[in-house]
Amino acid sequence: MQLTTHTDYSLRLLIYLAITPANGQGTIQAAAAHYRISAHHLAKVVQTLVQLGYIQSLRGRGGGLKLALLATEINLGQVVRQIENLQLLECFGPDSTCPIEPACNLKRVLGKALQAFIDVLDEYTLADLTTNRSRLQRMLNVS
Repeated sequence: MQLTTHTDYSLRLLIYLAITPANGQGTIQAAAAHYRISAHHLAKVVQTLVQLGYIQSLRGRGGGLKLALLATEINLGQVVRQIENLQLLECFGPDSTCPIEPACNLKRVLGKALQAFIDVLDEYTLADLTTNRSRLQRMLNVS
């Protein structure tokens, strides 16, 4: 299973905000600079995460981004399910035109693999990704 860049950046931004010291605020520009990724693309990720209720966007002087939930409340499986299109093949959707779908075992096998992938992600929270907080802060030069 390959995750999209949007999901990758979403998880990275959540990690960044979780390790941001004290007030826990960061900015799109700072996160993009620390990760060396596109601020424009990250802005789209922020919109998604705000809509889903994972982060808050604070406007005005002293504004920025911060987690809307505790890191222990942000489940990785849930984040991936909400952001990622988990329809691996056409037959996973309602409008399948595959002529062998009724007799095909591929959908069952891939469905089982996908479920195993999500089950593993469901075992972890954002807090689990940041147990090495001080090391992550040093690597991202976040102080």
